[in-house]
Amino acid sequence: HSKMATVPLGFNIDTPRWDQGTFMGRLKHFLNITDPRTVLVPEEELDRAKALVEGCRAGLVPPGSSQEQLLYAKKLYDSAFHPDSGEKMNLIGRMSFQVPGGMAITGCMLQFYRTVPAVVFWQWVNQSFNAIVNYTNRNAASPISLRQIGVAYVTATGAALATAVGLNLYTKRAPPLLARWVPFAAVAAANCVNIPMMRQQEIINGITVTDGDNNELGCSRRAAVKGIAQVVVSRITMAAPGMIILPIIMERLEKFTFMQRIKVLHGPLQVLLCGGFLLFMVPAACALFPQRCSLALADLEVELRDSIVAKHGDKVPYVYFNKGL
Repeated sequence: HSKMATVPLGFNIDTPRWDQGTFMGRLKHFLNITDPRTVLVPEEELDRAKALVEGCRAGLVPPGSSQEQLLYAKKLYDSAFHPDSGEKMNLIGRMSFQVPGGMAITGCMLQFYRTVPAVVFWQWVNQSFNAIVNYTNRNAASPISLRQIGVAYVTATGAALATAVGLNLYTKRAPPLLARWVPFAAVAAANCVNIPMMRQQEIINGITVTDGDNNELGCSRRAAVKGIAQVVVSRITMAAPGMIILPIIMERLEKFTFMQRIKVLHGPLQVLLCGGFLLFMVPAACALFPQRCSLALADLEVELRDSIVAKHGDKVPYVYFNKGL
């Protein structure tokens, strides 16, 4: 066993490199974590990164480790391991897979919106992808049973299909652009169902809230509702620009003769353009709200508020919790 060096003074691997209190700081943080290139990193390298991060937390690193190496290991660790449990996440559910996975599916939803079977198929694929992502990024402290996952998956897929097929029939006589916006409406509707259903345990039992120093204070259902609402908003925001602006671009482009000649390439083109939007939108949407969400004491359930005041007086004006992604 080689000798281990101690971690450089004042370096804490878990302190975010950018100020998480500002949108720009969070954007840089998530640009780093959701970097799709990390999807290509081999398993052994991820495991090495995890060992390095855990060593660093314990205060020991291999001699000659530079801060660069430690920060890169942390980037890989954050992209591939669950923040609560430290388990390796499945590839499809990682935020770093959102760009390649999302661009393929969104491009196809936007391309094949004209026939009902195509709409049904692609919305189903998208909800299956979402279910995996939501399950992978759940708050690990609130376990969810397979039955609840199944129910959430079926209801979200149902909501997406009902919206998509219903609006598709409704837009037959509407301007063509409206029909192109149907996939977005379906995705937004499904997100409003999928995420709360997937994370219903948190709404039923509450999630752990802590004070500013991470001391547990109890469980709050209102905190869970706030966290989940923010996640719904950021997921819809993630999809919005691509699914709202792209159809306008395609609508314009398809009037050109050269575009009518290359119909075969419309699908791949939409997929690439979706990728362009998502590269920026995935981190931007994740950065909308701080990962460590806060709630004023006054907004908590009465019992919890009273118990906190009884124990800590007015020393705890806000409680904090991880809102999940």
